[in-house]
This record gives sequence, C-alpha cells and structure tokens, in this order.
Amino acid sequence: MEATITLLPGDGIGPEVMAEAVKVLNVVARKYGHTFHLPQALIGAAAIDATGTALPDETLEQCLNSDAVLLIAVGDPRFDNPALKVRPEQGLLALRKGMDVFANLRPARVSPYLLDASTIKPEVLQGVDILVVRELTGGLYFGHRERSADRAVDTMVYTAAEIERVMRMAFELARGRRRKVTSVDKANVLDCSRLWRQVATRVAADYPDVTLEHMLVDTAAMRLVRAPSSFDVLVTENMFGDILTDEASMIVGSMGMLPSASLGSGTRGLYEPIHGSAPDIAGKGIANPLATILSVALLLRYSLRLEEEARAVERAVDAVLAAGYRTADIMQEGMTLLSTAAMGDAVVARLE
Repeated sequence: MEATITLLPGDGIGPEVMAEAVKVLNVVARKYGHTFHLPQALIGAAAIDATGTALPDETLEQCLNSDAVLLIAVGDPRFDNPALKVRPEQGLLALRKGMDVFANLRPARVSPYLLDASTIKPEVLQGVDILVVRELTGGLYFGHRERSADRAVDTMVYTAAEIERVMRMAFELARGRRRKVTSVDKANVLDCSRLWRQVATRVAADYPDVTLEHMLVDTAAMRLVRAPSSFDVLVTENMFGDILTDEASMIVGSMGMLPSASLGSGTRGLYEPIHGSAPDIAGKGIANPLATILSVALLLRYSLRLEEEARAVERAVDAVLAAGYRTADIMQEGMTLLSTAAMGDAVVARLE
C-alpha cells in the first residue's frame, strides 16, 4: 500500500526518538512491499521559535492531508510560565481538536520480561492487559475559562453525543478483547459524571455481550494499583483519563513503554508515546524509544489496517526485551544497557 504519515518530532527528546520510529517504518515498508511518505512538520516550542505559534496552519493542513500522524512530544522549560499567551501544549490541544480525534486509546500491557521493573509486586502484575479509552476533546481542558487576580474558573462541559461516541468505541474495542467495560466517573459529585453514567448505561443496552461496570474515579485509581488485572477496557472523561493513564504507566514500569492512539470517526489517527519531551535528557541518547515504536504498531493497526505488520513490530519489541536489552528507565540488574539508537537498531534487527 501507499500511505502518507506526517511526522511531528516536537521538542526535547522528540527528534532522537523519532529517528528510531523512522527506522522501523522504513523496514516495515521494505519488508512488506509498502510505500510510506514521511513528511515532517513543526509543532510545540520548535514551531513557536520558527513561526510564533504552537501549531502553524501548514502543519495542521499537512496532518489533515495525511493517512496518519506520528507525534513524539511538546514542551520546553522556557515556556513553563502559565501566564504566557503562547505555550507548546496549545499546539497539541489544537491538533487534537483540528483532527477531531475524540478517543485516546492507551494500552497498558505488562510485559512478562518487565515484571521486576515496576514498583508493584510481580504477582499483582501477572496478566495485566488494560486498554484505557480517554475522551479527548471535551471536559475541563476545553471548557470556558476565567481568571482574575484571586479567582479562577475552569468549566467541565459534556454533551450526550460526545459521551456516546467515545462509549461506543470502547464497547466495540471490548468485543475484540475480554468483553468487559469499566466506565469511570465521579457521579456522586459531578453532574457531568451523572450524564456520563446515564449515557454509558444506555449504550450498554446495545452490547448485551459486553459487561458494563460503573466505578468512581477514586476507586479506579486505587484498583489500578491493588488489582490491575481486574480491568479490561476502561473508559473515562478527559482529565480523569489523563491522570489514570499516567498511573497505569507506572504499573507497566515506565512512561517510556506506553504508546497511544487518538482516533476519530474515520481511519486517520494521531499516534504518540504518552511520555513528555524530557528536556533534561534531550541529546544524551538515553531516551526509551519503545513507546514510540509501539505507537507505530498502533498506527499500522488502526489507520493503515496492517495487522500483520503491527503484530510484527510488537513481537520485535518483545523479543528485544526477552533478550535482556534495556534503556536506562527500565534497566534491571544483569540486563544489557542500550542507547536510544541502539535500542532502535535492536528492534529493527528482529524485524528484519
């Protein structure tokens, strides 16, 4: 097949991690007979430095004309002042909105080779395979805001239609897994959550083969570390999902291991590792590229419909871990420490 995949390296470790993703895409294209066009564009602090805006119009246009978009991360310490009118994170929010990707899929599967990399007991982690579906374009992050010297307002707004579309995606995905959906809310306090629970219950009636359970977000946060294997598909609103997926990354052992896919109503998606730009380690060659490489697998699966190729990438990552290769964030005693580029090479060698 022929496909255009727009690359957004972003800031910090972005360019060096993106280089490893490009290696993987090139090998997949060569081995399976595809043609991947890989144009690059600016976003985040890099875009602000070059154009004065975090998401240039040309970048959004390029993304909308692509089959898929691969983004690494945005963020720079120079822009850490919340009072600044232009900040790198605005580019990411605007891109998600512009692409109308309303569902963020974050799989958290514990590799049997990384059971000791987490601070949680290995016996608790056995068999953990969670898919978090986070609503991505509504809620507090996009609601009305006000700010004065001594008062601030952030508004959480959801419509039934916004909830229903992400809920249906969660149920459809659960049908291909273990047929269980956990809907996470704060219905004992928030009206938005009461609507969320009402819509979830209504949608569940159309999926009698899938079990639905409702869970308050504080209970879900505790259950994630107490009994993570009890979850299959977990669906929740924007801010709760942001927090819970970061927690899930620690179950897996490192943010450097978690990919994500942001999808809308079509096949075009936005794919990114869940880690940040990590400016403190940028240029040192020690960043973990595996979350990005696993994001490439999700891109192949969901946007390009190349399941065989996606599984091949995932198997290559498993094989590298099984061989005892590690980057600094997941290093264990007796394992072999690799640089960012060497880890990418190790995955490519197994793909070949």
